[in-house]
Amino acid sequence: MENAASPIFVAIDLGSNSFHMWVVRQVAGSVQTLAKIKRKVRLAAGLDKNNQLSLEAMQRGWDCLALFAERLQDIDRANIRVVATAAIRSAVNRDEFLAQGGKILGFPIQVIPGEEEARIIYQGVAHTSGGSGKRLVVDIGGASTEVIIGEGFDAAALTSLKMGCVTWLDGYFHDRVLNEANFTAAIDGAKAELAPILGHYKALGWDVCVGASGTVQALQEIMLAQGMDEVITLAKLNRLKKQAISFGQLEELDIEGLTLERALVFPSGLAILIAIFESFGIESMTLAGGALREGLVYELMAGMRENDVCQRTLASLETRYQIDSAHGRAVADMAEELLNQCGTSWVTEPQGKCMLQSAARLHEIGISIGFKKGGEHAAYLLRNIDLPGFTRAQAKLLAELVSHYRDGFTAVNGKQALSSTSAVRLLRLLRLAVILCHRRDKSVQPAVSLSASGDTLKLTLSGGLLGQSPLLATELELEANRQTDAGYPLAICG
Repeated sequence: MENAASPIFVAIDLGSNSFHMWVVRQVAGSVQTLAKIKRKVRLAAGLDKNNQLSLEAMQRGWDCLALFAERLQDIDRANIRVVATAAIRSAVNRDEFLAQGGKILGFPIQVIPGEEEARIIYQGVAHTSGGSGKRLVVDIGGASTEVIIGEGFDAAALTSLKMGCVTWLDGYFHDRVLNEANFTAAIDGAKAELAPILGHYKALGWDVCVGASGTVQALQEIMLAQGMDEVITLAKLNRLKKQAISFGQLEELDIEGLTLERALVFPSGLAILIAIFESFGIESMTLAGGALREGLVYELMAGMRENDVCQRTLASLETRYQIDSAHGRAVADMAEELLNQCGTSWVTEPQGKCMLQSAARLHEIGISIGFKKGGEHAAYLLRNIDLPGFTRAQAKLLAELVSHYRDGFTAVNGKQALSSTSAVRLLRLLRLAVILCHRRDKSVQPAVSLSASGDTLKLTLSGGLLGQSPLLATELELEANRQTDAGYPLAICG
């Protein structure tokens, strides 16, 4: 059995397209992945017009469950949850599959209703995605699409619709032709499914829109591979539809960034998402940090609910990597003060302050490996560890910021999370805050004022402090030279 001090949890999701098993343990208030096993079972493709699940499809599922069963042998049964979704939900002969599947696993399989699936998906999003205000959450699966509105951890509207990338493939692209007519039919079909809920959802309203699971993740990976940023828009979706049509046949589809694994169901998932964007009038969508499996795991764990997911992630990293959290927070406070003094128009993106504070709190994470290359170590860690609450582009920006918090000044590129101008400005403030907090004692931090005119900064220290603190004066003078030489003027006064 696993160590009682660090229990292992397992979530198994028997989806309509793929079966997934996620094995984790709880470490320092966060989730650490131990194993992920995924098999493309495509159960939904085995449903006939009478919703009879073929023996071949069931056998694919049982073969996959046999793999999962081996890993479950030593796990506390109270820490395991196995759920089945739309394809098994719809199958008239599901009892046959469930009986044999339960024997193979040695654990019961729970078939969850569509609304319950939507509720758990929302919990997975809430536990892993940052941001505030109301969320519109969209999860396109193999045989169902969940649409949810919620705020914090509470869902206000939960809907599971009977459309998915596998069923829409069979319904609208069964001839394997990629043309305008097939896409139009698929989009119109999805709009018809969405029509009954539009009025209620639009009346509730939302502040941000996030997409979960494979279809949205595949779309984002394509956009990033093609040099676009991570934000999904209708214009980008239509551009990808045009690219898909140019190949003519599904078997010829070879879009840059599209994996072979997702190619078969890409057009149908794309059509559904276009219908959602057009029906709801969505301006932009980002990828959620989690969905059904994450929701299952977090519900198994006690005490993991945290209103600010980003703060939970930062606190967990401070513990895991023995960061001096008091010093990191002092640097974050100083950096925020400097940003506020520069004025609201200096860094216009609302997430800029969060990025600056997060980089400040984590800037010393790399010295847990070694001081000499602390920035490089920090960047490596932040590029490769899970950061619930932060998007992929935000994690990349954090890695860039912490890699350059000291030594030579190098401009960073925020490309996919912030503008390059804002990214460089955050780095300049981070570097100044680190220098100003060098005594690691908040009670003796200098009183400063910072003014900004475009890219020109003027830092003023009060009380003749520069003359009394030769080390601080030397460090600030060196920093002023580094930033100025790089084309970002900085003057030090006092």
